[in-house]
Amino acid sequence: MADFNVVPTTTPKPGPFARKDARSENFPVASRLIPRHLRPHVMAFYKFVRLADDIADDPDLEAESKLAYLDALERALTSGQAKHAYLKPALDLRASLQATGVSDRHARQALRAFRRDSVGARCHTWSDLLLYCRFSANPVGRYLLELHGEGPEAGPAADALCSALQVLNHLQDVRDDWAALGRCYVPLAWFDEAGVSVERLVESESDPKLRAIFDRLLDHTDRLIERASALPGMIKHRGLRMEAAVILSVAESLAYRLRVRDPMKTRVELAAHQKVFALARGIARGITQ
Repeated sequence: MADFNVVPTTTPKPGPFARKDARSENFPVASRLIPRHLRPHVMAFYKFVRLADDIADDPDLEAESKLAYLDALERALTSGQAKHAYLKPALDLRASLQATGVSDRHARQALRAFRRDSVGARCHTWSDLLLYCRFSANPVGRYLLELHGEGPEAGPAADALCSALQVLNHLQDVRDDWAALGRCYVPLAWFDEAGVSVERLVESESDPKLRAIFDRLLDHTDRLIERASALPGMIKHRGLRMEAAVILSVAESLAYRLRVRDPMKTRVELAAHQKVFALARGIARGITQ
């Protein structure tokens, strides 16, 4: 087995992992609701996590190479030393964390999920999926709470919202994840219970059994969103409270749209007018809570 503590000997091409940016996310990243002086720190955290995610999702990299890149990324974050240009987001985040006093545990926890992705681990039960979300998504909310000086009280509700967003994103990408990466985040046990092969995820349209599995996933996600509904009222910082309310509204709208559209046919997203409506509804909720 390869020594994953060794940086890959192959020099990476310029921007070898880039696939997504903040504009492609379901949620706002460092929006104007966040204080101006904190937005660069939010972006530093986002770029670090985005790079790690893109490494794990790169279809042209073998698992061992992905793990080596992720290990190098963590070493750069913790040591401040980096030999390759692609590691700059780790150095930027390290500087940001030193400036703000926020712990690096959130970023390091996220790397645990991306290491799991790199070796193609799958989720067999709903509990397994929630455990994945604990590291892939929840650290983002925990980071934002700490950055804004919030206490631990809002943590569980923030976890519920972040996990809901992650599951919704998995359902949006359910066909592409399977076709391109052989990855399935929908609990595999549910396919067995329904008598459906996971290989059906290559199809271009859902049948009633597959649709029932997706609806079951949305039922669980709705319960997460319900637990997250108290989050805005638990946040003292006005800007972050408004941001949380907007994201909650986006999650509700996206969950509904995934109920009425087939993610096997096309990637289900919010239209421009739906985003505006979700924004307005979220801001109204943030003001009243």
